[in-house]
Amino acid sequence: MSAPRTVVEVAVPRPLRDTFDYAVAADQPVPPIGARVYVPFGRSTALGIVTGHRTTSTHELKAISEVIDATPLLTPDLIELAQWLARYYHHPIGSVLSTMLPAKARRGAAAMVAEEAVWEATGEGCAEAALRRAPRQLETWRRLRELRSLPEAEARSAGLERHCLSALLAKGLAARRVVDPDYGYRTLGAVTPNAEQQAAIDAVAASLGGSATHLLDGVTGSGKTEVYLRVIAAALARGQQALVLVPEIALTPQTAARFRERFGAAATLHSLVSDAQRFDIWLKCASGSHKVLIGTRSAVFAPFQDLGVIVVDEEHDGSFKQTDGLRYSARDVAVKRAQGLGIPVLLGSATPSLESLRNVHRGRYGLMRLASRPGGASMPILRTLDIRGERLQQGFSAALLAAVERHLDAGGQVLVFINRRGYAPVLLCAACAWQARCPHCDVRLTLHVAPEALRCHQCGYRRPVPRQCPDCGSGEFVRLGVGTQRVAEALAEIRPDVPLYRIDSDTTRSMRRLESDLAAIRAGRPAILVGTQMLAKGHHLPNVTLVAVLDADAGFLSPDFRAAERTAQVITQVAGRAGRAERPGEVLIQTYDPANAHLAALIAAGYRGFAQSESRLRAEASMPPFAAMALVRADSLNETAAGDFLASAAPHLKGVGVEVLGPAPAPLARRADRYRYQLCVLAARRGDLHRALDRLEAAEPRTSGVRWAVDVDPLDAF
Repeated sequence: MSAPRTVVEVAVPRPLRDTFDYAVAADQPVPPIGARVYVPFGRSTALGIVTGHRTTSTHELKAISEVIDATPLLTPDLIELAQWLARYYHHPIGSVLSTMLPAKARRGAAAMVAEEAVWEATGEGCAEAALRRAPRQLETWRRLRELRSLPEAEARSAGLERHCLSALLAKGLAARRVVDPDYGYRTLGAVTPNAEQQAAIDAVAASLGGSATHLLDGVTGSGKTEVYLRVIAAALARGQQALVLVPEIALTPQTAARFRERFGAAATLHSLVSDAQRFDIWLKCASGSHKVLIGTRSAVFAPFQDLGVIVVDEEHDGSFKQTDGLRYSARDVAVKRAQGLGIPVLLGSATPSLESLRNVHRGRYGLMRLASRPGGASMPILRTLDIRGERLQQGFSAALLAAVERHLDAGGQVLVFINRRGYAPVLLCAACAWQARCPHCDVRLTLHVAPEALRCHQCGYRRPVPRQCPDCGSGEFVRLGVGTQRVAEALAEIRPDVPLYRIDSDTTRSMRRLESDLAAIRAGRPAILVGTQMLAKGHHLPNVTLVAVLDADAGFLSPDFRAAERTAQVITQVAGRAGRAERPGEVLIQTYDPANAHLAALIAAGYRGFAQSESRLRAEASMPPFAAMALVRADSLNETAAGDFLASAAPHLKGVGVEVLGPAPAPLARRADRYRYQLCVLAARRGDLHRALDRLEAAEPRTSGVRWAVDVDPLDAF
């Protein structure tokens, strides 16, 4: 064939490390870098992203089949970021770019922006009577009235069904208005910053227009969100945009509500947003129509016309780490993206990660502290309850039950934290000690009630609860341990006069249910809250006066080197729900090991004291953040194949400055019928770690029935 007019480099979403050269036919436009194209690939056609242009190629080239985008879908900074992601996380560039795109964009949909619309409740005087026989429509109308003005893109995540909205529209009880996002700073809801807040605001605002990473270390309830709002206001005043990352979907509605109250508008991206809405929001950020975007992990890849600042709330949270595919940390990607754009990034937390504190110590991050709560609210008092030798009542000691009664009788609310859902983690035969185990994973099945079933929290397997032991035929079973269901049942029996709310992933699959529960809790009447770490993250619960932590020991005694840090963070975070109003808060932690060094440091010196002692231990052990770590993970249907594969891969990793541990079975050795092994790679210098991983990739080890992946900066190690 004749020499191509232009050669384009295309990354395709396949497990291949290289890009591929294609020709542009004479009658085709040259696709810009960042555009989507269809290209012939093997015996099929693939959608790829253009990553570069050249004038020559050493290959006989096929022509691009179709150019989808006349203008780049991915901005230059995102293409550059993707190339860094591929190098740092040792992941194929085509898969990286595919991960960055919304699902609809990956399917080749045209980049067309939809109109912006909002829903509002109307018919204030007649709605209740008109909808008396349509309870779902009435609930939808009440929710609309409460929200005042709801962006159409967020109707689903707010729990509002399209057919109910359409019915209300037909009855004249709701209005749908096409609008332009109305961004502008409002004083409504604004508070006067205290001296610590103002110093933090001034420091970040002064860095707008330049590259800087700030860590805002603020105790729970210290007003970090007000700092975020003021900093973003300063960026908007410069005509720029802002990105806010939050760790959980559950935090998005309340965060978005505060931002809309202050700025008039804010877009949200999370897993409850439909594919079509996600792509539309994505495009409106790229065009500059959306000025503020609030989102979970994947929002870090959204394109912007002129991004001015990135905020990462609860920067320590493990939800920012992707645990399959491209195993990226959204927090770390946000820092890298801000550096590439030359803009500031603000990381906020009451319990900063040891990695971020280490970066402060090395001078890479600036540190700002909020040491007190505004308005004179006091910090809660933490105490341990020694339960050694005590017979517990459904997980509660007598002293803890007495405290629950005392706070409820005084008109307070009680939050009971146990990071285990279900009724009981073990169902055991009283006669022969048979235990219900998952046939597909190396875990016990968890007993759930209402509906009653044995469920695996790893693979989703479920089975009915047996009436007789399959081993000995006995009909007597013992339910060992407690979960949120059992705790809630016990408390409902003890105080049937007090409303009880259970908040875990089993009860909050609907955003409507979660928001309804939180609204009832914030009404201020005495109540009992039972939940997992979903309750620990960012929720403002001003009437909680007692927080009870039932099972702290499990986290502190885990072999994973990060477990103590995660446990201290979640205890501090959940403790921070107490004492946010004028009444002081109390936190009681039940423990069989009150002398545990981690727990003692947390009680005596707070999270900062814990972080200092834990950092010393990590440094002595040469573990992150004082060393660089990666895991090479492998799994297979064959019991030994994954371990054999990693044994053959290990020699390629060894070199100067690198320590290789394993292979060894993963902490969960079998999951969904796949046997799992891992190699741990440690290096004092990050460059040595990446060179070792490069050697492994260059060796192209044979995989024969084995899936393997590299996990740089793993969240769970041992």
